[in-house]
Amino acid sequence: MVLFSVLGWSQQTMENDPELIQNNIDHYIKQAQSALETHNTYDALKSLDDALVLAEKTEDQQSKGLIYSFKGRLELILEQPDKAIISLNKAIEIQRMTKDDVNLARSFKILGEVFLNKKDYTQALDYFISSKNLFQQTLQERKLAQTLLLEGKTYMLLENYNKARTTLEQALVLSRKNDLLSTESETLINQAIVYNKLNDYKHGLEASTEGLKIAKANNFINNKNLAYKVLSDISYATRDFKTSRDYLVLHTELSDSIRGFKNNLAKQQINQPLLSNMSEELETVNKKLAKKEAESSINTLISILSVALITILSLLTLSLYKNNNIRLKTNNMLHKKNGELILAKEKAELASKTKANFLSTVTHELRTPLYAVTGLSNMLLEENPKPEQVQHLKSLKFSGDYLLTFINDILQINKIEANKVDLEPEPFNLNKKINNIVLALKNSAEDNNVNIHFEYDKDLPENFIADQLKISQILINLVGNSIKFTKDGDIWIRVYKIDQVDKIYTLRFEIEDNGIGITQEKQDHMFESFSQGSIQINRKYGGTGLGLSIVKGLIEILKGQIYLKSELGKGTTFYFEIPIEFSAIKEAAETKADYFEGNKDELDLKSVKILVVEDNKINQMITKKILTKMDLQCEITDNGEDAVEKIKANDYNIILMDIHMPGISGIEATKRIRMFDKDLTIFALTAVTIEDKMHEFDEAGFTDIIPKPFKQDEFEKKLYNALAAKKDISPTA
Repeated sequence: MVLFSVLGWSQQTMENDPELIQNNIDHYIKQAQSALETHNTYDALKSLDDALVLAEKTEDQQSKGLIYSFKGRLELILEQPDKAIISLNKAIEIQRMTKDDVNLARSFKILGEVFLNKKDYTQALDYFISSKNLFQQTLQERKLAQTLLLEGKTYMLLENYNKARTTLEQALVLSRKNDLLSTESETLINQAIVYNKLNDYKHGLEASTEGLKIAKANNFINNKNLAYKVLSDISYATRDFKTSRDYLVLHTELSDSIRGFKNNLAKQQINQPLLSNMSEELETVNKKLAKKEAESSINTLISILSVALITILSLLTLSLYKNNNIRLKTNNMLHKKNGELILAKEKAELASKTKANFLSTVTHELRTPLYAVTGLSNMLLEENPKPEQVQHLKSLKFSGDYLLTFINDILQINKIEANKVDLEPEPFNLNKKINNIVLALKNSAEDNNVNIHFEYDKDLPENFIADQLKISQILINLVGNSIKFTKDGDIWIRVYKIDQVDKIYTLRFEIEDNGIGITQEKQDHMFESFSQGSIQINRKYGGTGLGLSIVKGLIEILKGQIYLKSELGKGTTFYFEIPIEFSAIKEAAETKADYFEGNKDELDLKSVKILVVEDNKINQMITKKILTKMDLQCEITDNGEDAVEKIKANDYNIILMDIHMPGISGIEATKRIRMFDKDLTIFALTAVTIEDKMHEFDEAGFTDIIPKPFKQDEFEKKLYNALAAKKDISPTA
C-alpha cells in the first residue's frame, strides 16, 4: 500500500478522491500511535489534528469519534484533564450516534481514568461501570479485564474494600484467561492491598508474592515497585520488621530509579521539542521585526500595536460573554437536575415507607389466622386423632410453623433495611453462650449424623459486653445452615482474636463444614434476599433464602463484616469479624426465670380467675380451650371498654389482653386499668411485632407479652410463672 503525504496533494485531488483521504486519515492515526509508543506525545497530537481536518472534510463520523477519543488519551498523558474531558465528550457523542459500542466503551474507560486523575472517584466509578457493561456486551475480554482492574482500584480509593475484592477477583480471572501478564500482576498486587486493609495478611502475602514474581519475570518495573511497597506494609503489620525494612529499601531504590528515568525521558521527549520549536519561532520573529524596522516608522509600529491591543480586548470581551452564557446555562441545568434528584429521593423515601407499612399490616393480618392454624393443629394432635389423620395434622402444623418463620424473616429484613434495629449491649459469657447454642442445635445435627466441634481460643477472655441476642441469632443461622447442607459430616465453630485496642477486641467467628459446598457463580449473590443455591437445592433442602441476608444485616449493625469461602463438593466456611468490648464484670445472674420450673400442684388453680379480652371468635375458643386444659377458669369479653368495667367490678388474677380491637385498643384499655390497679398481672396477647411496640407496651403498663401465634407449652409456663409470683412460690422450687 502506497502512503501519501498530504503536502503532496492538491486540494482538488483530495476533494475528488475520498478513498485517498481515508487512507491518509488512517496513516495519520498510525503515525500518532507510533509517536505515542516512543513517548513523543506532541508529534502524536499534531498527527491527530491533521487527521481530524481530513475527517471533517469527508464527514467521516466514526473516524472523528476515534480521533477525539485518542486525543483525550493524549491530553490525559500531558496532564491536561479539562481538555481531555472536552475531547472525550465529543468522542462519546459521536460514538453513541454511530453506535460504535467498542470504541464507546474505550472512551468511557479513558474518561473514567481522567476523573480518577482528578480524584473525583464517584464520577470515575460511573464511567468504569459503563465501560465494563459495553465491553461485556461486545465480548472484549482483554479490555474488560483492564477496566475491572481500574474499577477495583477506584473502590479501594473509596474505601469499599469488600467490593474492591470482588471486582479484582473478576479482573484476575479474565487476565489469566487472556494471558494479560501485566494486568494479572497489577491485579494481584492490588488484591494484596485490599487483603491488608481487611487484616487478611495470609492471603495478602500470597497475592503480593505471586504478583511480584510475574513482574520480575517480565520486567514490569512499576508493578515490581508497588509489590515491594505492599510486601513492606504487610510485613510491618505482621511485626516482621526486618523483612519490612528490606522491602522498603528495595522500593525506595527502585522509586528513585524510576523517577530519574522519567525526568530524563521528559527532557528528551518534551523539553527538547519545545525548546527547538521555541527557538525556531523566536528566530522567525526576530527576522520579521528586523524587516519591519527597516520598512516602517515608529508611528506605524504604534498603530499596529494599537490595532492588536484593540483586537485582543475585543476577543477577550467576546470570550467572557460566551463563558458567562455557558455558565448561566450550566447553572440552570444543574438547578433543574438537582430538583429532579430531590423529587426522585422523596419518591424513593415514600416508596420505602409504603413498603414498610404494607409489610407490617400484611404480616399482622397473617399472624392472626396463623394463631388459629397452629392452635387448632396442636389441640387436634392432643385429642387422640385417628391414625390416618395424624400425618395430615402434622403436615398442617409444619406448614403453619414454616409460614410463621417466613413472616418473621420478612419482618426482620424489613426492619434491618429501615434501620429500625437497636443494639442492646449487656454483659455475658461468650464461651457459655456458644456452648448453649451448640446444645440447642445438637438434635438437628444428630438427625443429619453431623458432629459439631467447638474451638474457643484459650487465651481469649470469656466475658464481654455486646448485644448477645443478635450474636446468638447470627450463629444459630450460620450453624443451622451448615447442618442443613451437611450429611454424615462435621462442623467446626472457631472463635479467636485478630486485633485488640484497649478493651475493644476484634473477634473472628468461623463456621466451617464439609457439606455440599457452593458454586463460584452463586457465591457472589449468597447474601442477597431470597438467594438460594439453585431450584434443585431449594426443593431438596428447603428454606426461604432470607437467613444469610438477615445475618449480613445484623453483622453490619454490629459494625462487622462477613466473608465466604466454598468449593463445590468439599464444603463451605463462613467467617465474620466484629468488634466486641471486654468486660471485667461476669455475666449477670438471672433474677427472674423466663418460664415456670416449679411444681404446679403447689398452685391453687381452682380459685384463679382469668379475663380474656379478644374480639376474634376463633381465637376466643382456642384460648379458652388452652386455659380449660390447664384447669383454669376464664371469662371472655370482646372489647376494651367492657374489659375495663369488668375489672373494676370483679377480682381477676390475670388479664390476657389483645391489642387490636374495636373501640379502644388493648394498650389504651391497659392504661385505664393502671389508673386504679397498679399490681394486676396483664399479659399483652398480640400478633404485632414485639420489638416495634416494646416501648408502647412498657409505657402502657403490661406485665409481660405473649406473642401470637404461640407454642402452648411456653404459653402455659408463662401463666404458671405469673401465678406462682402472686402466691410467692419460687419458680425454681
